[in-house]
Amino acid sequence: MLNSYRTVRENGRSEIEIKKSRFICSLKRVETEEEAKEFVQKIKKEHWKANHNCSAFVIGEKNEIQRSSDDGEPSGTAGVPMLEVLKKNQLINVAAVVTRYFGGTKLGTGGLIRAYTHSVSHALNEIGIVEGTLQQEISVHITYPQLGKLENFLEHQGYPVKDTLYTDQVRVICFVKETEVPSFTSSLIELLNGQVQFTEGPVSYHEQLIPSDQ
Repeated sequence: MLNSYRTVRENGRSEIEIKKSRFICSLKRVETEEEAKEFVQKIKKEHWKANHNCSAFVIGEKNEIQRSSDDGEPSGTAGVPMLEVLKKNQLINVAAVVTRYFGGTKLGTGGLIRAYTHSVSHALNEIGIVEGTLQQEISVHITYPQLGKLENFLEHQGYPVKDTLYTDQVRVICFVKETEVPSFTSSLIELLNGQVQFTEGPVSYHEQLIPSDQ
């Protein structure tokens, strides 16, 4: 199991126009090669009047499966550049299809490569990339007077809070990266002078949006 992964925030599409040609990039999360191929066929069926429906997808924890198709564009000008964008962004389990409606002006080999590259990059920027990290759910049990100090610590250190429950004590449920659990608990023990208890919950992936410049 991966400690972390990157993928698209959600399924979606975006469109750009280059010299009157429309380039529509559709992105989808996929788990298997069969699912990716079904997605490609679905887009082809939807855009059957388009000149090209070029595709690329990466599947597996280490991108064990990588496929691309130029779908009639000159060899190497569409599918591979699209695939390289996915790999450059360190994405896994993503399929991309770029639909082109020809606008009458030929772009040339370099122009096509730039167009298909830009189409996928633009879609990724618009839809967003998330990083999923394996995180331990930890409940922090404290008294009411300690809550402000704890909330300040969590906010400044960037620990996501799932929920806060108020009973005779306060129970704050946090997400902590597995590798940071020891330092997290020791920091809170020191911060709260030992007046704190912890209960560990399940381990799961927690996704956060990555700023587009990373």
